[in-house]
Amino acid sequence: MPQLDTPAIVLSTIRYSETSKIVRLATREHGVQSAIAKGALRPRSRFGASLQTLSEGQARLLVKEHRELHVLASFDLLRLHVGLAGDLGRYASASTLAEVMLRFAPADPHPPSYDLLRDALSLLEVAPVDDLEALAFRVLWQLVSTLGFAPELDACVRDGTSLPAEGALAFSTREGGVLCPSCAAGHGATQLPTEARADLVALLDATAPLPPLDRRHAEAHRRLLARYIRYHLGEGAELPALDFWLRRPWVAA
Repeated sequence: MPQLDTPAIVLSTIRYSETSKIVRLATREHGVQSAIAKGALRPRSRFGASLQTLSEGQARLLVKEHRELHVLASFDLLRLHVGLAGDLGRYASASTLAEVMLRFAPADPHPPSYDLLRDALSLLEVAPVDDLEALAFRVLWQLVSTLGFAPELDACVRDGTSLPAEGALAFSTREGGVLCPSCAAGHGATQLPTEARADLVALLDATAPLPPLDRRHAEAHRRLLARYIRYHLGEGAELPALDFWLRRPWVAA
């Protein structure tokens, strides 16, 4: 069987038998791939504890041509991201990123999405608590955009009308961006006040400072982002990590 060596991040694992796992991997050069890790559940497995969700390493795949399930020959662990596991908010955000990658990234080379996921996990692991929520919004929007679904914020998505650089705007999840006043009528758009629009622009700009978000604005933005992911990428799929992230049960009411 042909052999592939590639940087990889574990997106999910499923018990396959008494001794083996099926592993879903984000790889840099080959997109999202599935592989069986034979013997991974044995006490003295060569994989040890390396095949944890969100762990990062160098994978060696034995490729079965014309098959979707390959063989994972080895996984040399580089990073476990233990800082994510110690904080439920960090882990929920990272798990949502992994779920979006797993469900919607192609099984073809797509280095930008892999690089973004890798860097985002590192950022989420060490981000100050006060920045964590806004950072989670930013990296999720970045991943959505990298996968080809960036929201349009400068011109009406229906007729291309240029819109003012500041001020309130109508935003349509279904259309994928902002609408001019004439197109917004009758399309069930969400009204983005001036501050919310500025926050969204800042979140989509990786070079901009993270905007400060009070609880009310953060909850509104969380709902908007979740709706956007479901509409443009969900296709009716169950997204338990996104649902958990949206509900935030780890935060006291």
